[in-house]
Amino acid sequence: SLLQLKLWNKYRVSNIPSLIFIDASTGKVVCRNGLLVIRDDPEGLEFPWGPKPFSEVVAGPLLRNNGQTLDSSALEGSHVGVYFSAHWCPPCRSLTRVLVESYRKIKEAGQKFEILFVSADRSEDSFKQYFSEMPWVAVPYGDEARRSRLNRLYGIQGIPTLIVLDSKGDVITRQGRVEVLNDIECHEFPWHPKPVLELTDSNAVQLNEGPCLVLFVDSEDDGESEAAKQLIQPIAEKIIAKYKAKEEEA
Repeated sequence: SLLQLKLWNKYRVSNIPSLIFIDASTGKVVCRNGLLVIRDDPEGLEFPWGPKPFSEVVAGPLLRNNGQTLDSSALEGSHVGVYFSAHWCPPCRSLTRVLVESYRKIKEAGQKFEILFVSADRSEDSFKQYFSEMPWVAVPYGDEARRSRLNRLYGIQGIPTLIVLDSKGDVITRQGRVEVLNDIECHEFPWHPKPVLELTDSNAVQLNEGPCLVLFVDSEDDGESEAAKQLIQPIAEKIIAKYKAKEEEA
């Protein structure tokens, strides 16, 4: 029915079963990954399962691939890419290769940036092998509870996913994968979302995220595409501002 379709679209449900908790008084999403909540907290001790700050969820020791450990408080004051990935997943491996270069470029440009690997590998050995290629930090593989809490915090539905946070731990973009692949030189870092994008193979995935307006222009004429952009830019900015005021995703 139309109502069912509206609910699927509103909550961006892409696979089932899916369990989403909302606050009845405000209608706001409390938690996207209800299935993980029920698995991790069968007694309901953490109810009402609202989002916690990143610094609280990530709290604890982190690893470097040389075996050194450091405390998660070392991430404070940096932009952080929370990278959900696994060696068994081919798109993850190809993204990791690009991400290693992006990480190097951003650090060399003097930006405060760290990446946190949250593994979905199927064994400790496979985690170690994959992590040996990464110059950043990871949640220890054995700390399954913390890995699961981070998955829950960001409602991760598939990998690879790269969530980019600002220095306060707030989400800048959930589309880090698209941004990294579209901006090989990292000129746009930390990739604040743009109101109007040029549609490409790699960012077309965003068409699944919610309602989109796609404007077709004659690509042979560069002036025309710039004029089209200027036409829809103020409309897009207005819509984004409206949702921001309501503290909702546009």
